[in-house]
Amino acid sequence: MRKTLIQILKFFGFLIVGVILLWLAFRNVEYKKLIEGLKQADYFWVFLSLFFGTLAYLSRARRWLILISPLGYKPTMANTFYALMTGYLANLALPRVGEITRCVALGKKEKIPVDQLFGTVLVERTIDLITLLSITLAMIIMKSDQINQFMKVSIFIPLREKVFSLFGFTWIIWAVLIVFSAASIYLLFHYRKNLRKIRFFSKMFDIARGIINGFKSIVNLKRKWEFILHTVFIWCSYTLMTWVVVFAIEPTSHITLGDSIFLLVIGGLAMSAPVQSGLGAFHYIISRGLAFVEGVQIEDGLIYAFLTHESQMLFVIVTGTISFFILSGRTRKKN
Repeated sequence: MRKTLIQILKFFGFLIVGVILLWLAFRNVEYKKLIEGLKQADYFWVFLSLFFGTLAYLSRARRWLILISPLGYKPTMANTFYALMTGYLANLALPRVGEITRCVALGKKEKIPVDQLFGTVLVERTIDLITLLSITLAMIIMKSDQINQFMKVSIFIPLREKVFSLFGFTWIIWAVLIVFSAASIYLLFHYRKNLRKIRFFSKMFDIARGIINGFKSIVNLKRKWEFILHTVFIWCSYTLMTWVVVFAIEPTSHITLGDSIFLLVIGGLAMSAPVQSGLGAFHYIISRGLAFVEGVQIEDGLIYAFLTHESQMLFVIVTGTISFFILSGRTRKKN
């Protein structure tokens, strides 16, 4: 009962944050112009964006399957895709809970230890983070000072000021975290034999071993080039998915493929915010980014953000729900 209550409080807590961000994004906006823009949009480009998004999801499922193979398990492509989409659906309820959800869903169906699956997901997310940071760095180096100024004024400085206002000197936070982490690792390693006698810590050590085995999968990959190609394909699909929507409305139709990488980067940062699927954060950052860098009016930027974000959310809700029931139905039938 207590655990359920905590989950409910988390859900509404993150939802409230998302609603506040939505309010910040849409305040002082002419809603008639917004609604009229959505009515006049060319939805062919939105559906084309969904097509590229679907390719990215399929490629991501295949890449996850490649990571799982060195562990000695052979899940089907279908079940891997269904588990992946079920995880994305869970992210709409609570941020990041989808990573665990998809591991549990696939582990239950394919009889794979969840801790090892979670290790592969951590590898996958680490690769994606490195890729996003690399794209961000390349964009900052190659693009104009205008983009650098936006990143500084609209993202980095506000974040730094928020942390400073909440905790004081940033270096103190890092010092405390480093000392605490180092002390915890030392104590766990030094007293590991005694701690193993305690059921809770014994379970934690088993989970840690499973996660380490999951990380080892990247070392033992037999199809490294296929893994790399899928990673490149996923991010190319994300770029095209982001770009084609600009043609849905006239005020953003001048944006080039190269400029859309900027949208991909700031959109990725927004989606990492601790709210359900970037709710509010995506709309705020994208609309301000388009206004700051491309000179697009806030209302038009919000129309673009709405078309991009909400179309993907609807796709995840429909596909994720179908995937959940397919896995649940198959699991019950097997039992």
